[in-house]
Amino acid sequence: MSTAGTATRPRIFEPVIDTHDTWGVINPVQGCVARCRYCYLIPIGQTGVKPEVLADPEETVRRLLAHPHYRPQTVYALYTCTDALATPLNRTHLIGLLRALVGAGVRNPVCIITKFKVPNEVIEVIGQVRAAGLPVIVYLSYSGLGQDIERGVQHRDLRDNFPRLHGAQIPVVHYWRPALPSNSTPEVAERIVDWASRYAECSVAVGLKVGPNATQQAVELWPALAAPHLDLHAAESIWPDTMRHFLDNLPDRYARYPIYETNSCALAYVLGRSDRANIYGGQTCTEVNRCPVGQRGRCTTGIATRKPVTERRVLSELIRIGRSDTPHTFDPHDRTLTLHGPAAMREQHYLAQALGITVRADRDPTDGMWSGKAAGGRPLIITTRQEAPACDR
Repeated sequence: MSTAGTATRPRIFEPVIDTHDTWGVINPVQGCVARCRYCYLIPIGQTGVKPEVLADPEETVRRLLAHPHYRPQTVYALYTCTDALATPLNRTHLIGLLRALVGAGVRNPVCIITKFKVPNEVIEVIGQVRAAGLPVIVYLSYSGLGQDIERGVQHRDLRDNFPRLHGAQIPVVHYWRPALPSNSTPEVAERIVDWASRYAECSVAVGLKVGPNATQQAVELWPALAAPHLDLHAAESIWPDTMRHFLDNLPDRYARYPIYETNSCALAYVLGRSDRANIYGGQTCTEVNRCPVGQRGRCTTGIATRKPVTERRVLSELIRIGRSDTPHTFDPHDRTLTLHGPAAMREQHYLAQALGITVRADRDPTDGMWSGKAAGGRPLIITTRQEAPACDR
């Protein structure tokens, strides 16, 4: 039996404040009691373990405000190295952090991603901090996979979160990930969207992502990925062809329900912003994302009136992150910055978010973060055979 999902690896802790593909992240508690077999925390030994507090709520806020990547408009995902609702310790920390953010005057939108039950107390606190001016969005990670893969997750509680949060007028984004053969049949996909579309603002479908150190983990989940010609790490995401067919041929009853494959676009829609990730007008925008007409109009206006990015602004941001000596080329016409030399993905993601541009650079070979769509990755579609539908009940 594989040990990929067990706590047999040394625990490696991520930075408390960091930057990922489409948002900043805040990780003052790390380690998850669940043992989802696809989790990106497995290679760093952070699944099936007791969560550990690295910074109390007040210290977390101090670190956030002092971090060179902090900007008042940045969206932050909370607790991406654990699940914020998984344990009493996590829930207490989350409540404290939300209140500390409000107390410090922070008004950045924050996202809570969970597969666990959201207790009434947490719903009440989210309502309080939203009323105080802190935008909070809850991402419910509902995939339709069974407990053989999402080990430790109670799917009934997860499903029940949707109407409870909707009833409390808390914005919900349905996080539809990962796509594996067993949850990509039309039967499973329709059951998921039927439920989510009643209560969520939109869905974000992101396929399967495979980090540089997770090849064996992915193959154990999906043996077809062992084919030697496949470059799993270069792919922005990996999809069964059955899920691609479903998303490309959605039933008419979902015609008015937004489904995005770029999280940046989902965030823009829910927050009433225009695109800042150079998605608008490209193939993903026009052929993949199912986006409301009103949101496309918002992006049209926002992009037409945005300020040009100057070389001076680019240099200012490079200085901010300690990369002033990095040779670079900036093309203001297509808003693309090319760094001539390796750069960590967190640096590339920060520059892209701060400037609203595309960033290209050689990958740092020691970087364990996946590149994402924003860094130029493309989807990889795998032909599959129909398998029995997953059971998440």
